[in-house]
Amino acid sequence: MPDFSIIVPAFNEEEYLAQTIASIRTAMQGLEETGELIVVDNNSTDRTADVARENGADKVVFEPHNQIAKARNAGAAEANSDNFVFVDADSHPSSEMLRQALDFLQSGEVVGGGARVEMDGAVSPTVAWITRNWNAVSERFNYAAGSFFFCRRDAFELVGGFDESVYAGEEVWLARRLKKWARRNGMRFEILKGVSVVTSARKSDWFSTWDFVKQLGLIFLFPWATRSRRLCAIWYRRP
Repeated sequence: MPDFSIIVPAFNEEEYLAQTIASIRTAMQGLEETGELIVVDNNSTDRTADVARENGADKVVFEPHNQIAKARNAGAAEANSDNFVFVDADSHPSSEMLRQALDFLQSGEVVGGGARVEMDGAVSPTVAWITRNWNAVSERFNYAAGSFFFCRRDAFELVGGFDESVYAGEEVWLARRLKKWARRNGMRFEILKGVSVVTSARKSDWFSTWDFVKQLGLIFLFPWATRSRRLCAIWYRRP
């Protein structure tokens, strides 16, 4: 049985996925523990599934409903380990990140956690501001971005996994439930120190500042909007 499972949800990611898999494999090679790499094809219309197989995914899972929470949960259901690491299809964790995450999970004191986010290129001032503020909130209140989210399998299953009633923000809701579970069980939820997950800046090229302002304003003012795929379109659209 592997010591950990890395789960990558992917929707129309043929352009980025090979690089992501390569970087994850490199990070895994720096560990003594054995891991498996699972890619979830979230009803892609391109060669995402083929790219995953051709580039060394241990398992490719198909999830027909185009929703990030369902894709993450589908991958977890097929995992064979007791430790989950969720990585976005355009994100690149390091060996040090995986090392810290596994040390926390194996300690018996940490239920899960995440890491700061770093963009891989230049972004608009609005995206830079969003990233800075997210990192501050993440470290202050212990919330993890979906680009790198780790947790114990038992706790993940007991709290119900990612919330499939929402199309955005599912990692925030899961972090809240895991933190409650951790408090009841004398554990904690941790954001890694001194490391950041590198993620693609492509959305800054795809969408305008006004697009980001509208999307974030809508979710902030009307949290119920996360239950609508149409109202969370910025997370699902591809140019």
